[in-house]
Amino acid sequence: MTIDSHVDGNAMGGLLIDVFGREMTDAHGCCAKCGSVHAVGEFMVYRSGPGDVLRCPTCASVVIVAASLPERPRVYISSLRWLETAD
Repeated sequence: MTIDSHVDGNAMGGLLIDVFGREMTDAHGCCAKCGSVHAVGEFMVYRSGPGDVLRCPTCASVVIVAASLPERPRVYISSLRWLETAD
Protein backbone atom coordinates (compact mmCIF):
# COMPACT_ATOMS: atom_id res chain seq x y z
CA MET A 1 0.00 0.00 0.00
CA THR A 2 1.28 3.43 -0.89
CA ILE A 3 0.89 5.86 1.97
CA ASP A 4 -0.57 9.16 0.81
CA SER A 5 -1.22 12.17 2.99
CA HIS A 6 -4.13 11.83 5.35
CA VAL A 7 -6.09 13.75 7.95
CA ASP A 8 -7.51 12.51 11.23
CA GLY A 9 -11.00 11.10 11.72
CA ASN A 10 -12.35 14.44 12.91
CA ALA A 11 -12.51 15.44 9.23
CA MET A 12 -15.51 13.11 8.85
CA GLY A 13 -17.39 14.50 11.85
CA GLY A 14 -20.13 16.23 9.85
CA LEU A 15 -20.89 13.26 7.64
CA LEU A 16 -21.00 10.92 10.64
CA ILE A 17 -23.45 13.26 12.43
CA ASP A 18 -25.65 13.12 9.31
CA VAL A 19 -25.61 9.31 9.41
CA PHE A 20 -25.77 8.59 13.15
CA GLY A 21 -27.54 11.73 14.37
CA ARG A 22 -24.92 12.47 17.02
CA GLU A 23 -21.25 13.33 17.48
CA MET A 24 -19.23 10.23 16.59
CA THR A 25 -15.60 11.39 16.58
CA ASP A 26 -15.37 10.66 20.31
CA ALA A 27 -16.91 7.18 19.88
CA HIS A 28 -14.49 4.26 20.17
CA GLY A 29 -14.12 1.45 17.68
CA CYS A 30 -12.23 -1.84 17.77
CA CYS A 31 -10.35 -2.86 14.63
CA ALA A 32 -11.43 -6.35 13.57
CA LYS A 33 -7.99 -7.07 12.12
CA CYS A 34 -5.60 -6.12 14.93
CA GLY A 35 -7.95 -5.62 17.91
CA SER A 36 -6.72 -2.13 18.77
CA VAL A 37 -9.23 0.38 20.13
CA HIS A 38 -9.21 4.02 19.06
CA ALA A 39 -11.56 6.99 19.06
CA VAL A 40 -13.00 7.59 15.59
CA GLY A 41 -11.21 10.95 15.60
CA GLU A 42 -7.88 9.08 15.80
CA PHE A 43 -8.47 7.01 12.66
CA MET A 44 -6.59 8.04 9.52
CA VAL A 45 -8.82 9.48 6.77
CA TYR A 46 -7.74 9.19 3.16
CA ARG A 47 -9.77 11.26 0.74
CA SER A 48 -10.32 9.69 -2.66
CA GLY A 49 -12.83 10.70 -5.29
CA PRO A 50 -16.39 10.79 -3.97
CA GLY A 51 -15.66 9.29 -0.58
CA ASP A 52 -13.39 8.92 2.41
CA VAL A 53 -11.59 5.83 3.65
CA LEU A 54 -10.90 5.48 7.39
CA ARG A 55 -7.97 3.26 8.30
CA CYS A 56 -6.85 1.89 11.64
CA PRO A 57 -3.91 3.95 12.94
CA THR A 58 -2.26 0.77 14.25
CA CYS A 59 -2.44 -1.65 11.28
CA ALA A 60 -3.81 0.56 8.42
CA SER A 61 -6.74 -1.81 7.79
CA VAL A 62 -9.78 -0.19 6.15
CA VAL A 63 -12.44 0.14 8.86
CA ILE A 64 -15.00 2.52 7.32
CA VAL A 65 -15.71 3.81 3.83
CA ALA A 66 -18.05 6.80 3.61
CA ALA A 67 -19.44 8.85 0.75
CA SER A 68 -21.81 11.78 0.38
CA LEU A 69 -24.14 10.64 -2.39
CA PRO A 70 -26.61 13.08 -3.99
CA GLU A 71 -29.52 11.36 -2.23
CA ARG A 72 -27.93 10.85 1.21
CA PRO A 73 -24.66 9.91 2.91
CA ARG A 74 -23.68 6.25 2.87
CA VAL A 75 -21.33 4.49 5.29
CA TYR A 76 -19.88 1.01 4.80
CA ILE A 77 -18.48 -0.41 8.02
CA SER A 78 -15.83 -2.73 6.74
CA SER A 79 -13.63 -3.95 9.55
CA LEU A 80 -14.88 -2.76 12.92
CA ARG A 81 -15.42 -5.43 15.55
CA TRP A 82 -17.53 -2.94 17.52
CA LEU A 83 -18.33 0.76 17.73
CA GLU A 84 -19.26 2.32 21.06
CA THR A 85 -20.53 5.86 21.54
CA ALA A 86 -19.35 8.02 24.41
CA ASP A 87 -21.98 9.08 26.94
